[in-house]
Amino acid sequence: MRYFLDIAETGVVAILRTPLRSLVTTVCLVVILVPFLTGLGLSKGIQKEAELSIRFGADLYVTGRRFGRNVPVPVQVAKEIESIEGVTEVVPRIVGGIVLGKENENAVVVGMPIGRFPSSIACVEGTLPTGDGMNELVVGTELARQLGLKVDTLIPPFYRSSEGERVSKVVGIFKSDVSIWQSRLILTSFDTASAIFNQRGLATDLLVYCRPGYQGALSSTIRQTLQKEGGLQFEVTSQEDLERKLPVGLLHREGIFNVHFLLAFAVGILVVLVTSGFGLSERRREMGILKATGWQTDEILLRSIVESFVLGLAGASMAFLIAYIWLAWLNGYWIAGVFLAGVGRAPSFSVPFQLTPVPALLCFLVSFVIVMTGTVYTSWRAATSSPMEAMR
Repeated sequence: MRYFLDIAETGVVAILRTPLRSLVTTVCLVVILVPFLTGLGLSKGIQKEAELSIRFGADLYVTGRRFGRNVPVPVQVAKEIESIEGVTEVVPRIVGGIVLGKENENAVVVGMPIGRFPSSIACVEGTLPTGDGMNELVVGTELARQLGLKVDTLIPPFYRSSEGERVSKVVGIFKSDVSIWQSRLILTSFDTASAIFNQRGLATDLLVYCRPGYQGALSSTIRQTLQKEGGLQFEVTSQEDLERKLPVGLLHREGIFNVHFLLAFAVGILVVLVTSGFGLSERRREMGILKATGWQTDEILLRSIVESFVLGLAGASMAFLIAYIWLAWLNGYWIAGVFLAGVGRAPSFSVPFQLTPVPALLCFLVSFVIVMTGTVYTSWRAATSSPMEAMR
């Protein structure tokens, strides 16, 4: 054991003896790994937020389809579903996109019955809609900031309806423990949403809540019960179905992201190859001296592996710290936030991210592979040459 520790010690000494080379190699790793680690952390954070959103949602989601496309569902269908054994409640919901403001800002309107808004939502100002008559809107903090909206702000008619257009009033600014709800979202009552989209008696989907253990059986029962509804096809999606579908889209985007960084990794390997000894006579002479003093090829390679490990660990650690400080700063954290692991959130603007454990481990692995690939060739070439040739 002492034998390997002595060899490892010489590898660390070699790093300290060539500070410029070590610094350049570490900087190259940081430049490559910080954007990669940031993107990977954001991808994991979005996945975590989406999983939380699903967990906070309903047990089943009933939607309608015609000609292979989603269509609204009649609200009256909710009564038929409620009569099925095991169903505790059915909540109609409207989700649709609108455009607001002089800059044509895109927003999403979510309409639900009064008192049925997600429990994860809390108003930082004002209140939730009460259904007093006027179109009452509750706006997410980020959208309110972009549009300059405050509580009691009146919004001129921004929609066309057969029932006539009405002025809308901002009655609250909300935040959510599930930050995916915060993104450009407007909450309102179901009746107000029906008026905005001019779709009385229709819902985008129905949220079905059921007793524990009934979820699996209810999916097929609901489909059979609703087959007679005017040829409209109904789809029933459970939380498990959503969780299975979730990684597909995320992994697709993450895969494209990783492919783009393959080029950066290849360039990084070439840079490390140059800084680690390719064309560097001093580095080759060092290997030649080691051979002349009795070092074996495997000992020289082991020494290079230790150098790669230490440099890779240093580069990965610095990249991780910089990426975490950057993402924590975006979320409004102070310095203490840098030492917190998990998904970050801020009161007014949230950038979901997760840097542990998978992104951190992957960051070190990529860092070690880049350095190792860049040094193993030069080390092997010098180690297998005669001392006289290596010192030439």
